[in-house]
Amino acid sequence: MNILVIDAQGGGIGKQVITAIKKNFPGQPVTAVGTNSAATSAMLKAGADEAATGENAAAVCCRKADIIIGPIGIVIADSLLGEITPAMAVAIGQSRAKRILIPVNHCDNYVVGVSDLSMARLIDGVVVEIRKIIPAGNESGR
Repeated sequence: MNILVIDAQGGGIGKQVITAIKKNFPGQPVTAVGTNSAATSAMLKAGADEAATGENAAAVCCRKADIIIGPIGIVIADSLLGEITPAMAVAIGQSRAKRILIPVNHCDNYVVGVSDLSMARLIDGVVVEIRKIIPAGNESGR
C-alpha cells in the first residue's frame, strides 16, 4: 500500500498525519510531498520514509499512490496561499488513489456542514479511514 501525504506552507498537518500513521500502522511506508522545502522537511522529521518537493514530485508520486492524504486545499488549484498549482490539483484529482481530505477551513475555502473539530480529532478520522482501506493483517503495507 503506497501512502502519499501532501502538504504546503509549514507542513504542520502533514507532520501530524505522518506521526499518526507511523504510530497506528508500524512499518507502513509513507511518502511525503511538500509544496516547499519547509513542508517537506517537517514531514521527513515526522518519519516519512521518502520525500520530495514541488509540482513534478506531486504528479509523479500521485501516479504511484494507493492513498493520498492532505488538507482539502490540495485538490483546489491556487489554494494554500497559491502553493497548489493547477497541475498539482489535476494530478491529485485524476489519481486512481483513494483520497482522504482533511476539511480545513482557511485560505478562502470553506466546507459548509463540517463540524469545527480540533486537528487531533481530524487526524483520528484519517486513521479510521486508512483502517477501512488497508486490509486487516496488512498493516505493514507490504
